Amino acid sequence: MGVALLDLTRQYEQFNDEVEAAVIDVCRSGKYILGETVAQFEREAADYCGAGAAVGMTSGSDALLVALMDRNVGPGDEVITTPFTFFATVGAITRLGATPVFVDIDPHSFNIDENAAIAAITNKTKAVIVVHLFGRWAECDKLPAVCEERGIALIEDAAQAIGCEDAQGRRAGSVGHYGAFSFFPSKNLGAFGDGGLLTCRDEETAQRLRVLRNHGQSRTYYHDLVGGNFRLDALQAAVLSVKLKHLEGWHAGRRANAEKYREAFEIAGVPAGAAELPEAGAGRHIYNQFTLRAQRRDELLAYLRENGIGCAVYYPLCLHLQPCFAFLGLKPGAFPHAEAASAEVISIPVYPELTAEEIMEVSLAIAGFYKG
Repeated sequence: MGVALLDLTRQYEQFNDEVEAAVIDVCRSGKYILGETVAQFEREAADYCGAGAAVGMTSGSDALLVALMDRNVGPGDEVITTPFTFFATVGAITRLGATPVFVDIDPHSFNIDENAAIAAITNKTKAVIVVHLFGRWAECDKLPAVCEERGIALIEDAAQAIGCEDAQGRRAGSVGHYGAFSFFPSKNLGAFGDGGLLTCRDEETAQRLRVLRNHGQSRTYYHDLVGGNFRLDALQAAVLSVKLKHLEGWHAGRRANAEKYREAFEIAGVPAGAAELPEAGAGRHIYNQFTLRAQRRDELLAYLRENGIGCAVYYPLCLHLQPCFAFLGLKPGAFPHAEAASAEVISIPVYPELTAEEIMEVSLAIAGFYKG
């Protein structure tokens, strides 16, 4: 039959009347840039994340950029982060002329090794970006205090992780100085196009971020800062306000599907260690991606695609080995855990609308590959 990696039409069927009414209201209002629709969503999102304030952005990529801009990150500054993440994490650093400093990942969580990040801090360090990859909390118990003491910005790249929690129930975007979120359509909370959000601790910071996102204007045509056009559209904010009401149910569906995979792998007879299931870890994993470690990964990828099973690799080449970052002079072997992950990971469908039969179909296909 085949199983799509993601089918957003199934989600849309759940709330189409509600979201279409919200979109029509914006269309009839004539107010399409910022305004109360955006402000309302910002309040709702800040409350959901447990943050002091939230500011809508054009994308998760721009949210990261604005967080760094707010700290005046630039040439001569270093920003510590992981080499195993989406390009935007490091693209924001280099766009401002700063130098990314990579540290290896924890091989079990795929997230940055907190102790390695702390050890990499120097007097040039201006910020640390931790990434809650695939919707799993990145351990950062020690970093907040260390960053506070050293005057370093702690930025949570929570693009894939809205609603994920640590063992104490703290949500992504509430621990660092900033939390950057993406509402790309494939995210657990996805817009009908691009969109993003930046959380922060207080209203004073939020006001600076609002100025930065609107060409540095505190009032029309008076520019206090050199900012940019990073405004969230009212239409996207309206869509997101509707979808936010459903988000907890979608998280529950993804988590339930993760458990179904664990049962289905056993029933289907996937050989132990051939395709290792992701660990849930402490706290609440929201499974933006359900990412396995697989032997003969590239062969498995081709086999699943040939058999109609949606799958993808996030990410096939670590950032320190990308051609655009060759100027850093880093070679293969610099970060062995990250490089091993890039050679082994494969993501399979986990969206909440999957049926039990589809989960079993995916599992049987994986078992069939390894059984030959």
